[in-house]
Amino acid sequence: MSEFILITGGARSGKSTYARLRGEALPGPRTYVATCPVAFDAEMDARIASHKKDRDPKIWQTIEELKELPAVISQLHIQKVILVDCLTLWLYNFMREAKAGKLTFDEDMAKACCLELAEAARNFPGTILVITNELGSGIVPIVPAGRMYRDMVGRCNQILASAANEVVLTVCGQALKIKG
Repeated sequence: MSEFILITGGARSGKSTYARLRGEALPGPRTYVATCPVAFDAEMDARIASHKKDRDPKIWQTIEELKELPAVISQLHIQKVILVDCLTLWLYNFMREAKAGKLTFDEDMAKACCLELAEAARNFPGTILVITNELGSGIVPIVPAGRMYRDMVGRCNQILASAANEVVLTVCGQALKIKG
């Protein structure tokens, strides 16, 4: 049976820990799909190392995928559990390439990518947990690119929340089910 769970919250709210523990409570096999670019900066490298340390390689197979999430999800049909961490960085990867002039990426393209991801998640035969950040509760970014990114993430979160069977908001390490 397909179960699509979207987990959202602010920075350091407990999203990843909640998703990992929830995935580990389910029968495997399990795959963790990481969307963060590996060579970012020292602080981000430390965050990645911390996430890797928290994942037991006997429990989780890890795949690093920066952009092709729907294709990866479709290829993992024999898995019972997929955890995607995270949608926010996935969208950032497209914007980073667009800024570098390697592709065009706007809000319509982001919407199309999120609709494709939602479809892949709905069609996955096991449980898929997708982590995203809730960016709309913070300050309004001062630069246009920051506002565009915040808006794009917010709209994609709405698309995925609409498609998900369950939506969980994490706050202060506590999980609150807001859908399902």
